[in-house]
Amino acid sequence: MPGRTPITVRTARWCATHPWRAVVGWVLFVALCIGAGAAVGTNKGKFEDFWVGEAGRAEAMAADSGLTPPPVEQILVEDRPADDRTARSGTAAEKEAAARDIQRRMMSLAPVVVSVADPVRSKDGSALLVSVTLRGDKETAKKDVDALLKETAAVQGAHRGLRIEQTGSASISNAVNDQQGRELQRTEMISLPVTFVILFVVFGAVLAAGIPVLLALSAFAGAVGLYGLASWAFPDAGGAALSAIFMLGMAVGVDYSLFYLKRAREERERSGGTLSHAQAVELAAATSGRAVIDSGLAVALALAGLYLMNDVIFSSIATGGILVTLVAVAGSVTVLPALLAKLGHRLDGRAARRRTHRGPAADRQSQLWTALLRPVMRRPLVTLLAGLAATAALALPTLGMKLGTEGKETFPDSIPAVAAYDRTVRAHPSEGPAHLVLVRGTDPAAPLRELAARTRGDALFAQDRAPVPRISADGRTALLALPVPYAQNSSQAADSLERLRTTLLPATAGAAGVEWAVSGEIAYGADYAAHQEHRLPWVVVLVSLATLAIMYAAFRSAVMAAIGALLNLAAVLVAWGVLTLVFQHTWAEGLLGFESLGFVGSRTPLLVFAILVGLSTDYQIFVVSRIREAVRRGTPTRQAVVEGIAGSASVVTSAAVIMVSVFVSFLFIDRVEMKQLAVGLTVAVLFDAIVLRALILPSAMALLGERCWWPLRPGARGTRRTQMPGAAQAAGARDAVRM
Repeated sequence: MPGRTPITVRTARWCATHPWRAVVGWVLFVALCIGAGAAVGTNKGKFEDFWVGEAGRAEAMAADSGLTPPPVEQILVEDRPADDRTARSGTAAEKEAAARDIQRRMMSLAPVVVSVADPVRSKDGSALLVSVTLRGDKETAKKDVDALLKETAAVQGAHRGLRIEQTGSASISNAVNDQQGRELQRTEMISLPVTFVILFVVFGAVLAAGIPVLLALSAFAGAVGLYGLASWAFPDAGGAALSAIFMLGMAVGVDYSLFYLKRAREERERSGGTLSHAQAVELAAATSGRAVIDSGLAVALALAGLYLMNDVIFSSIATGGILVTLVAVAGSVTVLPALLAKLGHRLDGRAARRRTHRGPAADRQSQLWTALLRPVMRRPLVTLLAGLAATAALALPTLGMKLGTEGKETFPDSIPAVAAYDRTVRAHPSEGPAHLVLVRGTDPAAPLRELAARTRGDALFAQDRAPVPRISADGRTALLALPVPYAQNSSQAADSLERLRTTLLPATAGAAGVEWAVSGEIAYGADYAAHQEHRLPWVVVLVSLATLAIMYAAFRSAVMAAIGALLNLAAVLVAWGVLTLVFQHTWAEGLLGFESLGFVGSRTPLLVFAILVGLSTDYQIFVVSRIREAVRRGTPTRQAVVEGIAGSASVVTSAAVIMVSVFVSFLFIDRVEMKQLAVGLTVAVLFDAIVLRALILPSAMALLGERCWWPLRPGARGTRRTQMPGAAQAAGARDAVRM
């Protein structure tokens, strides 16, 4: 007896019979999301949301005692570079005059500017540095710093014989975010037309190519609006979330539409044109519609694992990614069926119409993929071992992966504020990264003065300026900044932190019996990496269990669920291995346009894991669903593997090419972490589609045979539908979608 009609079919049927209501409803939904997000605004993460580990404890001590270092901008006055046609050595008097001009102009910006320090000459006497203290905190400084930049530009215009540039956390942060915003727009301009061209090649019709792109863009727009609402529960951590929403929105939004549209067209071709577009949509809803929902849930669950990190950055990315995935799923099962039914033949290209009218003969599987799978099925053990060897070879470098934290030194020198920072640190080492040591107790300054004395002459600490403790108003807490003359992620910086925490502070603050903690860029990076290393195994385990559950629910097979989970992890390990090979060495610098830092960004592996597990499960569900359909028709598993993979090869390959085009476009963003994410995802998607799904999956299933479906083999169904000729098949279409 037929069971209850699946909800995907009932939804598709209503949307297909009420297309204008569905389309208008979708437009109103997206508009409501955008309007609601604009009305409530976006809740930006607070400074304390980023605290972690001992560094976070030190920041809390500083905030409680009023010792949080104020925002400071530096203006560097030096000679123009030798390659400048106007270059000449400025006199000391000229540089001092420029410094006085800076002081005068900056003081005129009160109350934005709290104080302006006297110029400090570099050790070699070639440069002067003027430090400007701003009001408020880091977020306030980002809003105020533009006024300072205008004055700096005015001083530069008045002293053209010198190079006068401004740097600081606020100016760098604004410049990096502005550049990333511009490059994200450029990325959209690249990925959208490329995606459209690929879809046009796949479908041969402009409308059919445009609909997935429009739905993906509408999902992105709606998700951005919802993200604004959600940010009041999960604060926004900045530009990374928006990039993730766009990347995922284009990938899953286009893919889901592609799978659905291809399946509806396939059903029409199989019927010889006797099925109406509305009937084909219902059949597609019973198969691809169900797979879209399963896949969307898998992607959402994989991203939800990021919440386990208890980190504002990962939480904001998870929120944005989940929202855009769910909105894309909603559009694929509602407005897409309405458009397919309403537009009908206008979505078919000439080639599709010719195939449709050939009838059942057009149902032949891809000859190319059938030929490629023939040796795989003939020698499955050899193929499996070869695939596993390739996977192991690419994944092996993961064992040598080194993690580092993004900071001023990792930002591109093409940003003037970043280049100015590098020159400032070279001329004044004390302006580089610093350890912020907080001590709380009776007479907290005493152990800090002893600590400062012990660092004198130590090459691990900057020596160009003697550090002096700052004491809180109540006299209970003191702060000492110990600058380090090395890059934040260098081995020397790590050594200085270890010496400070394990030797110097126990001997000074520990002996005095006071509470102490160390913060600063170096300490924050180390604590952040340690926090991730502690949480990462839990994320991997729980996300893997969640995807196991999703795949078991989709296939009712513990074996296929386990295979899917293992293939997911294989794709992730390959991505991690390639990231290590590419970004910890220099051989690909010219090819990808980056400067190797000798490490992989500490956030990149986890982001790659979460996104890849979702997308890899996406492929697994669509491919295995086709195999399972063949088994349900009574086809032996070995033959069903060939039919399922060959039958879904064109759509999965098209989806992989589209995903790769989206990910590759992020290589044009001049930021190392974005390039790492692009490379990791691109390599993994290609490896997944070519090796894991075309070699390892079919060979493993061929070796297992009917045991693939343990504990329950799918019952044979659907044979009557495929045997129905023409009109009879059309008449029985609605019965066929009842599960």
